[in-house]
Amino acid sequence: MANHVFHRAPALMPEAASGDGCYLIDSTGKRYFDAGGAAVSCLGHSDTHVTNAIKAQLDAVAFAHSGFFTSAPAEALADKLIEHAPEGIERVYLVSGGSEAVEAAIKLARQYFVEKGEPERGHVIARKQSYHGNTLGALSAGGNEWRREQFAPLLLNMTHISPCYEYRLRGEAESAEAYGLRAADELETEILRVGAGRVMAFVAEPVVGATLGAVPAAVGYFARIREICDCYGVLLILDEVMCGMGRTGTLFACEQEGVRPDILTIAKGLGAGYQPIGAMLCSGEIYRTITEGSGFFQHGHTYMGHPVAAACGLAVLERIVDDGLLARVRALGEYMEKALVSALAQHPNVGDIRGRGLFLGVELVADRACKATFDPALKIAPKIKKAALERGLMCYPMQGTIDGRHGDHVLLAPPFIMSEAQVDEMVDMLKASILDVLAEAQ
Repeated sequence: MANHVFHRAPALMPEAASGDGCYLIDSTGKRYFDAGGAAVSCLGHSDTHVTNAIKAQLDAVAFAHSGFFTSAPAEALADKLIEHAPEGIERVYLVSGGSEAVEAAIKLARQYFVEKGEPERGHVIARKQSYHGNTLGALSAGGNEWRREQFAPLLLNMTHISPCYEYRLRGEAESAEAYGLRAADELETEILRVGAGRVMAFVAEPVVGATLGAVPAAVGYFARIREICDCYGVLLILDEVMCGMGRTGTLFACEQEGVRPDILTIAKGLGAGYQPIGAMLCSGEIYRTITEGSGFFQHGHTYMGHPVAAACGLAVLERIVDDGLLARVRALGEYMEKALVSALAQHPNVGDIRGRGLFLGVELVADRACKATFDPALKIAPKIKKAALERGLMCYPMQGTIDGRHGDHVLLAPPFIMSEAQVDEMVDMLKASILDVLAEAQ
């Protein structure tokens, strides 16, 4: 049969035919444990509470353009998000995914300063080895050089400071707290270099996902970042597209930092894969500046606030928040981390196991003593992905952990509904896949 789909990669892929809890099932009947669908399927693939909410909304109204109407599910979803959001966050702008949410955040930051009478503020600072999406504005904020390289002539002029990457950048004699402060102070240095009156926002992931492999910030890092932003009048944008919506054990990952952003982005787990949906949340002060100024945000997409997607997001939130899944994430996260440590920590090519909740990463090294990386030509991460998939495990291995080219890690983001037995199954498959690939590389 002819294949006319423009796949993201040309290799032939299995066809997903059905879902059953934590598993996807292909057209041949093979089952795959979903531990790495880009941190999306937090409720697995057959949650009837969510699918029933979607069906009910389809029976009511499928689409109403947000330029003419609001909808009950959009209003209810926004209410529930704000009920649990950090203090001061008061408004929700519903979009269709993470890249859209980040684009909206960057544009809102710019319009906010224009409306405030500070049009000279137009510069964004982000971090190296970050990932914020694939649209041009979001890609400009991202700091992964491999993703940026071929599109460089099209990207916006944003600058990047070092990531807070304790495993590789903390000094041997340096405490975690001292390192966190040193890493955060790079922001102040960059603000002063660019010009304090020109910087509008700093963008960061509370726990860096795809490009670093579940790297949380050092103790005190984000508290110091908040201080610096406040000192220079810079907006703090936290990107929780991957690490938010319960993935790290709290609904918003920044709760564990004790820090409130000015703008926050979410997606992935908000729809749990059942519908494409994301959101940008902002402070009441930003919202009022816009509404009391020009009166409207000069931005928008056709499907923003889509009633069916909003009904889905509300049902997902009900499952996460009302059904006690956050406590389950914390407990399973501890169990999963111990299982990974037991299975892999002593291997000479496993450099670090890190993360929070059900958002964990394993960094692989050629030499554990000096943290040397494998030759990129060995393609360790892609081979692990292939070996795991053959065993029936979907995980998220990536190359370029260090600089977009060197370094390999495996990111794990399994469903919140899995059992301890399924954790053991996942870890066993991952261990066997890693060991096979590493044995071949020696």
